[in-house]
Amino acid sequence: MRRKLGTRLFALALLAGLLVAAAAGCATAAKSGPGEKQQKTEEKVKQVRIGYQKYGTVNFLKAQGKLDQKLQAAGYTVTWTEFPGGPQLLEALNVGSIDFGHTGEAPPIFAQAAGAPLVYLAYEQARPASEAIVVSEASLIQSVKDLKDKKVALNKGSNVHYLLVKLLEQAGLSYSDVRTVFLPPADARVAFERGSVDAWVIWDPYFAAVQTSAKARVLADGKDVVSNHEFYLASRPFAKRNKEITAILLEELNKVGAWAKANPQEVAQLLSPQLGIDIPSLELAMGRRDYGLLPISGQVIAEQQRVADTFLQIGLIPKAIKVSEALLDS
Repeated sequence: MRRKLGTRLFALALLAGLLVAAAAGCATAAKSGPGEKQQKTEEKVKQVRIGYQKYGTVNFLKAQGKLDQKLQAAGYTVTWTEFPGGPQLLEALNVGSIDFGHTGEAPPIFAQAAGAPLVYLAYEQARPASEAIVVSEASLIQSVKDLKDKKVALNKGSNVHYLLVKLLEQAGLSYSDVRTVFLPPADARVAFERGSVDAWVIWDPYFAAVQTSAKARVLADGKDVVSNHEFYLASRPFAKRNKEITAILLEELNKVGAWAKANPQEVAQLLSPQLGIDIPSLELAMGRRDYGLLPISGQVIAEQQRVADTFLQIGLIPKAIKVSEALLDS
């Protein structure tokens, strides 16, 4: 009887202890509140999510691996996600899937018009020769003017979208005079080689690859027509909360750019197996560009505003935008 009584008393004491602990836990949770919980979660998950494309200085940075080491030393993990083009990359930034990335001059215009919370951080030297309209070697098309009523493939909203508009304008044609076929680079390459489209507006390294392996003929490139800047962008919330991290990102991009400029053959050999593009094509692409980050200036924002105004005029974006509103301090 005593043993049963003791057992019951022990069970009651244990239950009381559990109830006290639960009450204390609830009180602690009430004191901390949701804000503190969120802060602890943010402290625990420190990561930088970087979007990159097939080719560019960010791509070199990933291949080299030094950024991962530097950010890991600062307590951050790095997640890399590859995209077929700038529009897809900025859509991911818009929905919060990535924090930082790089694109040509047109994708930020489309993204800003769609309400994406992006900010411009820096840009690289102009590289107008790194994008072009190409046709097959046997094509009867000899000038941009000959593209009237022809099928032209391009990645919708990418840097080459603006190139096509300006080259048509220069040739006395309107944007509606050609039949645009919107395809990502891999699909566009297939359509181009099958003859399903008459021309392809494309950028490096795809441009270089189709020149070397498919003997594509350059109808016109971006020289004296567009700047074709590469921009580095981030989501506004990330850039505002992580100024030290964005500074590290830009610093490492500058360093790897200087390395790539001094070692083009080494870069081509490093990237070739990763990209599935032959070394001669990569060397050709690298010879058409320069390196070095520049701070965002009034001049480059004015250039971007001209792109935006052009797209609005021909109905490619639904509303007017002020590019200057996509600056970090705006």
